[in-house]
Amino acid sequence: MARKLAVIGAGLMGSGIAQVAAVAGWDVTLRDITEDALGRARDGIEASLAKFVAKGKTTEEDAGAALGRITTTTDLDAAADADIVVEAVFEDVEVKRELLRTLDGLVQDSTVLASNTSAIPITKLAAATRHPERVVGTHFFSPVPLMALCELVRGHRTSDETLAAAREFAESTGKTCIVVERDVAGFVTTRLISALLMEAISLYESGVASAEDIDNACRLGFGHAMGPLATADLTGVDVLLHAVENIYGESRDGKFAPPELMRRMVDAGALGRKSGQGFYQY
Repeated sequence: MARKLAVIGAGLMGSGIAQVAAVAGWDVTLRDITEDALGRARDGIEASLAKFVAKGKTTEEDAGAALGRITTTTDLDAAADADIVVEAVFEDVEVKRELLRTLDGLVQDSTVLASNTSAIPITKLAAATRHPERVVGTHFFSPVPLMALCELVRGHRTSDETLAAAREFAESTGKTCIVVERDVAGFVTTRLISALLMEAISLYESGVASAEDIDNACRLGFGHAMGPLATADLTGVDVLLHAVENIYGESRDGKFAPPELMRRMVDAGALGRKSGQGFYQY
C-alpha cells in the first residue's frame, strides 16, 4: 500500500515538499484555502518536473506518474488518513498552533504531525496539541527539489518513534538529515545564516562595503555558493525578518536583532526577487 502524505500550504515550500514526495512514490494530498493557490502550485510543480525531464534527470513517464500522485484540495478533512502531515503555512506562531491543534483532532492516532518552520520552537507548536509526542520539525530548504538538506527538530516531548518516522520520510525523498536535539529557536541552520545575515546587513547599512562586495567576500573567501544578501533576496527579506524576530524574541541575543534597514525594506515592499527589488534589482 502506498504511503500517504498530506501537505498543508501550497506555497513554494509546500508545493516543493509535495513534488519530492510524489517523485519518491508517496500519494500526496496538497491542501490550501483557495483553488487559485492550488492551481499555481500544480502549474509550478509541472514546470519544475519538466525542467528535470529536459535535463535528463527523470523521464516524461516518471514525471507524469509523480504528478498523478498529487491530489489538490481545499478540504482540510482530506488529511485525515495521512501517515504524515507536513504543515508549510505562513511563519506565524498562532497560525501554526491553531492548524496543528485542528489536525491533532482530525488525523489518526499513529499520524506524525510535522512543521516546516525555520525558526519557531517545535515545543511551542506541539503544546497546542493533545499529543505533543507526535509533533516534530521537518525543516526543508528552498527550492525543495534542488536542496539536499532536511533539518529534523525534536521538541521537548517528541518521541523517538516520531523522529524516526520523520527521518524515514525525509530520507525517502533523497534528503540528508541533521537532527536538532535541543529545541532552540532557529535550530542550527537558521541561527547560523541569521547571525551572518544580520552582520552583512549592518555592514551594508553603515556603508562599509557594497552588497556585491559583501557577497563576494563570502563566496570567494569562504566558499559559499551564494552570498548572504543574495540569499536574503532569494528567500524573501520579509520571510527572514519573521525568522530573526522569532529567534531574537526567544533568545534576546543581540546578534539576532534585525537592523533598521531590514525593517524599512519590508515596509517599502523591497522583499527581494519576488518583488523585483531587494539588496539587488531584478
